[in-house]
Amino acid sequence: MNGQTSHQQPKDGRHDDDTALTEFLASLMDFTPTIPDELVEHYLAKSGFQCPDTRLTRLVAVATQKFIADVATDALQQCKARPAVIKDKRDKQQKEKRLILTMEDLSKALREYGVNVKHQEYFADTPSAGLDPASRDE
Repeated sequence: MNGQTSHQQPKDGRHDDDTALTEFLASLMDFTPTIPDELVEHYLAKSGFQCPDTRLTRLVAVATQKFIADVATDALQQCKARPAVIKDKRDKQQKEKRLILTMEDLSKALREYGVNVKHQEYFADTPSAGLDPASRDE
């Protein structure tokens, strides 16, 4: 254990890291992410970032895809943890099989990542829902 051996190990480790990074960046050219390059480029440009390197765009797409997958998984866990409401015994088997993801589940999952979602208390299926019947154009 002399000083030269300890200096060579980090150098070899760094070489391995550089090689792995180079191989990873090269593999991004062959990879087609779920999120299209054009969409990633649009939002990068909207935020003031422009880069002609497709590998960087795909790296952002992969990171975004991972983030969305993590949020979806956490939201599913929130949904599973929420007690199911069973109205009668006939629906019991059907309710146990189906999970319904709500905005509350998604909001809780996003909150864990520092994203606060604000949504209205009332959502309408149609534009005229919630209006006075006399004011509807139907």
